[in-house]
This record gives sequence, C-alpha cells and structure tokens, in this order.
Amino acid sequence: MVKQSRSINVIPTTFLCALLVFGNAVSAFGNVPASRKARAKSQSAAKEAPRPSKSTAEGPGKGKSVFTKVGEPFVVETAAVQQSSTQTPAQRDATRPPGTQQQQTVPPGARTNPQDPRTPPGTTRPAPQNPPGVETAPVTQPPGATRPAPAQTDPATQTPAPPTTTPTTPVDPNATEQEPTFPAVQPRPVPPLPRLDRVGITGADALSLTLNEAIRRALENNNDIEIARADVRLAEQTLNALTGVFDPVFTYTPEYNRSDRPVTNVFGGAGTGGTVSTTDYNNDFSVNKQFGKGGGNFTYFFNNTRETTSASNQSLNPFYSSTQGLQFTQPLWRNRAIDSNRRQIRIQRKRLEQTDADFRLRTINIISQVQSAYWDLVFALRNEQNQIANVKLAQENFRRTEASVVAGASAPLQRAEIETELATRESALLVANQQVTFAENTLKNLLLKDPLSPDWSKALVPTDSPSFEETPVNLETALKEAHENRPEMRRLRLEEDVNDINLQFYKNQTKPRIDLVGTVSTNGLAGTVNPDLVDTTPSPLISGNADLFLLAEINALRAAQGLNPINSPIITPTGSNFPQQFVGGYGQTLKNLFSLDTRQIVVSAVIQLPWKNRTAEANLAYARIQREQLAATTRSQEQGIEVEVRNAVQAVETARRRVLSARAALRSAEEQLAGERRLYQVGRSTTFLLFQRENALVNAQNQELQAQTDYNKALADLQRATSTTLRSNNVIVDSPVAPERFGK
Repeated sequence: MVKQSRSINVIPTTFLCALLVFGNAVSAFGNVPASRKARAKSQSAAKEAPRPSKSTAEGPGKGKSVFTKVGEPFVVETAAVQQSSTQTPAQRDATRPPGTQQQQTVPPGARTNPQDPRTPPGTTRPAPQNPPGVETAPVTQPPGATRPAPAQTDPATQTPAPPTTTPTTPVDPNATEQEPTFPAVQPRPVPPLPRLDRVGITGADALSLTLNEAIRRALENNNDIEIARADVRLAEQTLNALTGVFDPVFTYTPEYNRSDRPVTNVFGGAGTGGTVSTTDYNNDFSVNKQFGKGGGNFTYFFNNTRETTSASNQSLNPFYSSTQGLQFTQPLWRNRAIDSNRRQIRIQRKRLEQTDADFRLRTINIISQVQSAYWDLVFALRNEQNQIANVKLAQENFRRTEASVVAGASAPLQRAEIETELATRESALLVANQQVTFAENTLKNLLLKDPLSPDWSKALVPTDSPSFEETPVNLETALKEAHENRPEMRRLRLEEDVNDINLQFYKNQTKPRIDLVGTVSTNGLAGTVNPDLVDTTPSPLISGNADLFLLAEINALRAAQGLNPINSPIITPTGSNFPQQFVGGYGQTLKNLFSLDTRQIVVSAVIQLPWKNRTAEANLAYARIQREQLAATTRSQEQGIEVEVRNAVQAVETARRRVLSARAALRSAEEQLAGERRLYQVGRSTTFLLFQRENALVNAQNQELQAQTDYNKALADLQRATSTTLRSNNVIVDSPVAPERFGK
C-alpha cells in the first residue's frame, strides 16, 4: 500500500513538470515577434524614463503575465517585464469564459503574488529584478482586450475601452535582494498523558492474583455456589426427614377418667342410690416400628389401669389391671416389595444425587466464568499498556515535529496532523482504561461475597500469562469425555432411575392387598377384696324356708323312731374365699402379667381386592409415557452435547491458528515500522505513513494478545463442555451420599 501511494504522488509531479516544460517551449516558439517588439519598446522606454526608486522597483505588481485580446498570440513575459499596478478583470480572474469579465479596475495590492512552492509556508518570495542598466518596457493592452460585462448594456452599442498604459519603473542597479522574513515560532510543550484514575479504586495497594487463587476465592465466596451448596443441604435434610419413618416411635398416654353412671340392674351394685361412680388412672405405653425391608411393621403396647368403684358387687376394689402385647403386620403382595414410604425415600436419594450434579454443573460454570473474566482482565491491562506506549510514541513525534517547525524545516500545518493523531490515541487509551474497569468488576463479582468488602476498592493484578500449545485437540477424546462426565447426562440418568422407581411402585399398586396380622398379649390383675362382700357374723349352716322345712321333717321322723333331733350347726365366716393370686397391689399385677398364665394369641388376614383400580392403572400409564419422554430428552441432550463439544474444539483450533497468524503479522508489523522509521529519518517518508505503521504495530500487538486470550478462553470453554474443569483445576467435590443402585 505504501509503494502504491508513493507512485501516485510521483507520477502527477512528473507529469506536471513535463507539461510545464512543453508549455514554455510552445509559448516561446509562438511568441517570438511579440517578445522582440517588447524588447524594442523596453529599450526605447529605458532611454526616456527616469530611474525609479528602490521601493517602486519592488512594487507588488512584478512577475505577473498579461492576457491579450482573444485571437492574439499568448505572450509570456520574462522576469524583466514589470506588471502594471492596475489589473483588468481578465487579469483578476483568468478562469472566466470570454465575455464574462467585469469592466472594473482592481486596486493595487488587492491581490498578492502567487506563492512559490519552494518558499516555506508563511513567507513571501521577492519578485525577480532586472540586471543593472536594463529597463523594463511598459506593457500596454490593445483596444478590445477587455470584454463588456454581460446583461448590462447592448454589446452592439458598447464602445471599446481606451487602452491602459502602465509606466515602467527603472530598477536601481545598486539594490540588493532582501532575505525572506519568517514569523517567530515558539516550540510548544509536549502534552502529558491523560489521567488514568478509575472510579472506585481509591486504595494504593493492589491485590495480586493467580488463576488458581481466583478460582479458590470464587469457590469460597461466590454467592451462586453458596446457593447451590445450600440446595444440596436442603436435599439432605429432606432425605433425613423421609427416612425418619423407619425410626421407632415411643408413645406414652397418661389418662384420668371419672364417671358416674346410672345402673338399672339390681345386681349392678348400685344400692339404693341407683348410680355407680368409677375412677380410672390409665398409663399406656407403646412402641411402633416400620421395617425398611418387606414393608412390615410391629407395635408393642403396655397398658396399666387402676380403678376404684362404688359398686357393692365388685369383689376387688380398688384393683390393678395390666396388659402387654405385640402386634405384627406383614404385607404379602401389595406394598411388600415397595410401598409409598420406600418409594419417596428412593426418589429423594436420586434427587439428592441430582442436586449434587447440579452443584457440580454450577461449580464448573463459575470456574469457567472466572477463567474467562481473568483472561479478559489480562487482555484489558495489556491493551492499556499498548495504548500507553502508542500515546508515548505520538508524544515523541509531537516533540520532533515542534522542533522541525521551529527550525523552519516543516510547515506549521504538520502540527494539526500530529495533534489529531495524539488526540485519537489518547481517546483509545481512555477506552482501554474503561475496559480495565469493566473486566475487573466482572471478576470481582465472581470472587467477592459482600458488596461492602474493602477489596472492591483494590486494583486486581493478574500474575499469570496466557498459555499456548501448538498441539491440536483430539475431537474423539473430547466427545467421549463429555458423554461420560457431563452433569446433564448424569442428571438424566438419575431421572430415568426415578422413573423406574415410579414404574415399580405403580405396577405394585395394581395388585390385590393381602396382609397377615398377628397379635400376642398377656394380662395381669390384682386388687383389694371388697369388705362389703365379706360377713364374719355367725349363722346357721341351714337357713332358708326350704332348708328349714326339710330339717323339721327329718327331725319328726327321728322322733317317731325315738332318735334325738338334729340341730343346724352355727358357722362363723373367717374371711373371703377370693383366689389369693389376685389379691394384692400393682406388684402382684405385674407378677400375674409376666407369668403368662393369662394370654391371648390372635392371627388374622386382611384381603382387599380392588374392583377396577383405575387410579393405579392411570399412574402406571403416566410413568410409561414419562419413560418415552425421557428417552427423547436424552437423545436431544446428547445431540446438544455433540454440537457444543464440536464447536468448542473448533474454537480452540481456530484460536490456535489465529495465534500463529497474529505472531507472523506482529513480526511483519515490527519490520515495516523499523523500515518506515529509517525512511522517515532520511526524509523519504511522511508523518502520516509513520503514524500508520505505528498504529499497525499496536493493532498487531493487540491482535496477538486477543488471539492468546481467546485461545485460553476457548480452552476453558472446552473444559466446561467436556466437564473436565474440576480435574484440570484440581478441584474435588465430595458427594453427599453414596450412589444407590436401583432396587437396593
């Protein structure tokens, strides 16, 4: 591109020089008679005219050519011909077409002499003077040299203007040529670098971080990871709550019961009042346990009662009664292999493993984000350094340009060019400084937990440099690792296990219910004998009308035979005839309870046959549809992983090639800048081209750094796609529970 621009600049210059030489030759060839007449007039006028003063000889009208009337030969005056102090409209504007000139006179000094391209900007080159003793002939314009102004008067009636004669001014032979006067130019100071203060960074201390330290801080403080960790703990507590159904349950029920009831039976012991009062003190204990296998459960109960009554026919008052027993229920068909409790526990175990997979996925994503943010910060800081170096180069060029302008070697216009370039580079530096703040805040958001942390006011300084390996990535290995390690695939496999549990449960619920129930219990009883039922008054053995009638008949028969009569014996009761093993307190009751003399054994079966069981059938069909849906979801997820891994491998390969290309481009940019500087030092280049080379070098440096950054970010994304992030960064995640195989 540079060679093309130079050829474009050289060709027009050469072409213009050739045209100028050709025009001078043609003019000289066609204007020989006119030049001779001019020389004759000049010689005759030089004899008659007085010698002009020095100031008159250096008037503003020197060196100007005069356009003649249309159709006459074009005369090119030499340096010895003096210009008229007054100019016609044709002389003022030679670009107008014939007939458009205004008939007006241009005052002397209204137009300046053309600038000599060899003269430095801001200076005026003096007009050439005649040799000593040579006078310049006056230049006259023939009649009709000027055209009437259009649209003012009728051209047919307009009279031509009289010719204008300019008197010649003699040249002082003793006059000396004046040196050009340059305006005084003072060098300006080099502008300083713009302020690079960043908002919120107040402390002077910086926080140095390696990539591993950034990952460790993120794992300890990141709020998203803390949320995922809390999800795992919540799932653990839910599982503990569900497994609590297998814990033994101890139940104690104390009870006080006082009742007054009417009794209509004469044998109820109500007496004359007709009511019986009873007071009970009950203390019941029971233990219930659900079995984790087989679906059975048992209940042990131990009940105690102390009762006091006002009934007169109660043999023991008060008395103690105790009962203990064991009841066992075992499902034989439905709920034997799996029941509702075991289904929920198994599903929750899978949910807990799913939360563990979700936690690993969240951790992998956070680590990948930390890696990306870390390399973005590295790029932003290095880009800022490159922009600072670029601004310093512009400052050095500014200093050189000022020195060149002061020395008169360069035009002051070059100041605008360097000032524009310097302002452009300062703007790029400020944008780079802003990108540092953005990248730093993104990384801090991943590393810090509290928005009030003092680390927000510290500048982060990454110490690791981007790595690069020229070895390409193996696609087949990456795909295999992704399908084996991706948490999403593990989550789907666990979801399939949950569906298998539902299928087993709902299929079991379609079967009839047959439960075997067995109960074994013993009783104990003891109390105090009721004193109202024990009479110690002596009484005849034979009493009652019937017994006394029989006794009288027997005595009559004995008297007829001369025998003595029989008298009824008197019997005095000595105590109660109640069984002695039931007489006593609570201790006697427990003794009778554990002696197993009184026991009860009950064996029963519960058979339940559903008529249609549409609920279980619908649930089973629902689980089977979910199975088909999960199969489609798994295939979709596998395809998504395939695409993601392939794209990640392609991104790594593209970034690797970009690094190699950027390095080659950087070497070429350095060579081009070095050559352009050598050309600029010998005057064969321009400031504009030098700026282009410097900007190209900075762009090449940024492209190499961006390519290296993108390569490391692509590697981090590939680790995330293959779920090797934890292993690559030496991160170990403990599983909350051991994996459970289905049906265990």
